[in-house]
Amino acid sequence: MILPPLPRRLAVAALAGALVLAGCSQSSTPAPNAAQQQAQAQDAEAARNLDTYRQLLRIHNDQMAASMGEDIVQRFPNSAAAKEVQQTLPGIEKRWKENSEKARLAALWQYQVAPMAGGTQSTAAIYNSQPTDVHVRLVLRRHTSWGQSAFLFSDGHGFVCKGNCTIAAKFDDKPHAIKAYAPSTGEPALMIRDDKAFIALLEKTKKVSLDVTMQDGEKKLSLLYEVGGFVPDQWQPLPKKTGKK
Repeated sequence: MILPPLPRRLAVAALAGALVLAGCSQSSTPAPNAAQQQAQAQDAEAARNLDTYRQLLRIHNDQMAASMGEDIVQRFPNSAAAKEVQQTLPGIEKRWKENSEKARLAALWQYQVAPMAGGTQSTAAIYNSQPTDVHVRLVLRRHTSWGQSAFLFSDGHGFVCKGNCTIAAKFDDKPHAIKAYAPSTGEPALMIRDDKAFIALLEKTKKVSLDVTMQDGEKKLSLLYEVGGFVPDQWQPLPKKTGKK
């Protein structure tokens, strides 16, 4: 048996009741307030930054990973993202700082092979780090005719050294007396007598200080060289020049 349709008035009442029930159901979950919305936005941003941090770790970009990790920890200290980052960030920062220092020290050295006085020379040179207002190069040289030497070369008028003189030196704070002499040709240089022993000490050292007296006002200086980035293989060996047959 087919029931007759509901009167229009009853149908409208039923629809209104359904809408009231739906409204009551929705109002049982109140909309987030401003503080909750801000917290949700911060959590979302922290999650996005964490994803970027993970990607930087995968491609071994320590510099950017350290920067991103520090930002996450500082801006979202109580987040799950910060907790995860703190498990790896100390190691990343340590490795980045160590590699940055290695690169800085290596960049202090300059290596060159060039013609010199009828032959060819290979040099490894570094400027003093302190004092900053004086520029004196420490040069390791190999020459096809003159052989190997080590010396200081000044941008000024040279050094006070009559005959043989002694340089008070320190290799990583371990004192050594270095014998030296001024070249008879008058260059603003100070030649180190035992270059082999000097270079052997330098290769094991991070910092070398050399006490010298400059000709300009006989000013006494302690020249500091950060030699820890020296790479012996980049200082190219040269064949000795042979005499004519």
